Amino acid sequence: MTPRRRADDLDFILAHRGRKRKRSGRIKRRRRAGVITATFAIAVAVIVVSVGFGAGTALSESCDLNSLRPVEIGQNSFVFAYDGSLLGSIPAERNREPVTTRQMSPWLPRATVAIEDRRFWQHGGVDYVGIARAAWKDLTAGKVVQGGSTITQQLVRNLYIGQEKTFNRKLKEACLAIKLSQKKSKAWILNTYLNSVYYGNHAYGVEAAAQTYFSKHASQLTLLQASLLAGLPQAPSDYDPYHNPQAALDRRDEVLRAMLKAQTITFGQYNRAVRANTLGLRPGRIYTRIKQPYFFSYVIDALDKQYGSNTVRQGGLKVYTTIDPRLQRLANKAIYEILPYKEDPASAIVSVEPGTGAIRAMTAVVRKSGNQFNLVAQSARQAGSTFKTFVLASAIEQGIDPDRTYYTSAPFTCSVGPWCQGTPWNVHTYDNSYRGSMSITRGTLASDNTIFAQLTLDVGPRYVWQMAHRLGVHLSPDKPVASIGLGALAVSPLDMAAAYATFAAMGVYAKPMAITKVILPGGHVDKDSGWGKPQTKRALSQAVAWKVTDVLRQNALYGTGAGSGDGLHVNAGKTGTTENHADAWFDGYTRQLTTVVWMGYPKGEIPMVSVHGQTVAGATFPVPIWHAYMAAALWHHKVLGFELPDKYPVFRPFTRGNYGSLGYVAPTYTAPYTPPATTTTTTQQTPAAPPATTPAATNPAPKRAAPTRAAAPPPSPPPPAPPQTTPAPPVTTTEQPPPSPGQTP
Repeated sequence: MTPRRRADDLDFILAHRGRKRKRSGRIKRRRRAGVITATFAIAVAVIVVSVGFGAGTALSESCDLNSLRPVEIGQNSFVFAYDGSLLGSIPAERNREPVTTRQMSPWLPRATVAIEDRRFWQHGGVDYVGIARAAWKDLTAGKVVQGGSTITQQLVRNLYIGQEKTFNRKLKEACLAIKLSQKKSKAWILNTYLNSVYYGNHAYGVEAAAQTYFSKHASQLTLLQASLLAGLPQAPSDYDPYHNPQAALDRRDEVLRAMLKAQTITFGQYNRAVRANTLGLRPGRIYTRIKQPYFFSYVIDALDKQYGSNTVRQGGLKVYTTIDPRLQRLANKAIYEILPYKEDPASAIVSVEPGTGAIRAMTAVVRKSGNQFNLVAQSARQAGSTFKTFVLASAIEQGIDPDRTYYTSAPFTCSVGPWCQGTPWNVHTYDNSYRGSMSITRGTLASDNTIFAQLTLDVGPRYVWQMAHRLGVHLSPDKPVASIGLGALAVSPLDMAAAYATFAAMGVYAKPMAITKVILPGGHVDKDSGWGKPQTKRALSQAVAWKVTDVLRQNALYGTGAGSGDGLHVNAGKTGTTENHADAWFDGYTRQLTTVVWMGYPKGEIPMVSVHGQTVAGATFPVPIWHAYMAAALWHHKVLGFELPDKYPVFRPFTRGNYGSLGYVAPTYTAPYTPPATTTTTTQQTPAAPPATTPAATNPAPKRAAPTRAAAPPPSPPPPAPPQTTPAPPVTTTEQPPPSPGQTP
């Protein structure tokens, strides 16, 4: 055989193998398509069976493009305060400025299609392949991991009046999307979507978004900026660049990967883009004229969830809210009185009404411009010792008597047990002073970290984590760790206010409420959305809530919260300071109002070690701010003591666990602590003096804005408590904590 013949045979064999591989690939693709088609066919069959002929006829009649509203600028929506005064408006002309596709950066529509609907130019309004793919991924993952809505469906959702989440609603959405796709061009649908979708921070449409985040026109957006904006509509709050820059950065890179997969950018462009570790934000001033921006942001988010972005933007709504302008003014005044200088840190105040959750004040004073996210409502900062209240509630609920259960105040190292195994956790007190054997109540008044570290391990970090969830607190990161009781996880002032209000309301949690009534265009009151109806649930028993209040009331009198009260209205509360002094809190309440004061720098965890010559703690600035505000806020309000429970707590013997070692503390000889009476007196009575061994408060008493009234004489104390509880079988738990929590003290 000649060499030429051998070469021809080799070419033939290689070509044959290539054709075989192609046939095999086609067969695999056809099988995959068959699986997807079968999955979709099953879904359609289920839909047909579920809906039935009658529902299908009704759907056909209601699937009318005339039910869609045209995208117009519309009239302003007006927002009113609790007292009926005009709080401000939502001006459509400012918040949305439609532009043509030629007035947009070409990167923006490409990025949007790549991340939201990569088959946008091929399907007819509903992407059956995408639905099947999403259904398959959801099925294999066991949860919802991918949506199947197209850009056309999302546009219909934004234009359609009403956001009810029903099966027929989704079918109608798909039907309208198909008809809209038949009537309008793809270019019109994409342009309309880009001009109507919500990008967060009051920005509707790409022009407003470009101005809000980058202070430039949409036509000037770069690849990186367009990728950032394209990723926001899926979850504007979660990917908020001002609030959560890392999540926004990750989402931007996800959009870039989608563009690379769709071949709208080259690998070189992608490689250069993902190397950028900054967002390049330049906040615009387009919305700085909105009155009460923090509360406005919260209200608009609630409206958008209920009605859809287009209805909110179109206007014609009259929105009545819970905010009290008087309290807003007093809150700002109190902050400026205590922190008057331009170089002072920021401070935020939020007040909610116990039992209803009505938000009466929500404000923040930020010295430097550029802050766009809601300091009050968004979770961002560590709670510090304010989280010890949830440990206290957990202990009482488990039958641990805070007055008669003692721990040793000493340097503590947790090294035994699953919460600290492999990662020893060293705990010390705020001022590195230790007091030896102390009751939980005394440990609360002293805000002793070592006491509460041991107590947290005894009641269980997971139990404390669950307690916080029951009280409506969203945590970041949301997982139980050994140091959870010392406030290592991030929270928001609004969540903390609602949680503390639960104790004032005798264990009834009320979800924060901002809107009481909405009047729709035409003058009809929306009675179907539940505005103004408190969303409440019993989170704690009356006994637990009462006992927590009893301890925190003492703390407000002669513990770390001393000086917070006005001498007239009985109050309770807890201070909090993070270890690096980057956050300082006072969370307190009366019978009528719960208020949280936070202080810190909004741009990062910056230690506050020299503010007015002092190192900032919860007692140095937040307590005086709370006092100045609440004394004025409760002026002329009826004096009410805290309620008494139907049944008092039932305590049982308790034995502490062994989780590590305690350092040496020189013995001290002081009179034993005498707990207050818990069965014959009420928390309306105010003790005249602190216990003999309680250290005096170090913060100066702030000015009082309300007259003082002589407190009721203290009750006769019960016999002194023993220094240690009688050993008994330990309380059993069923916790399965992670092996390495990676906590921060």
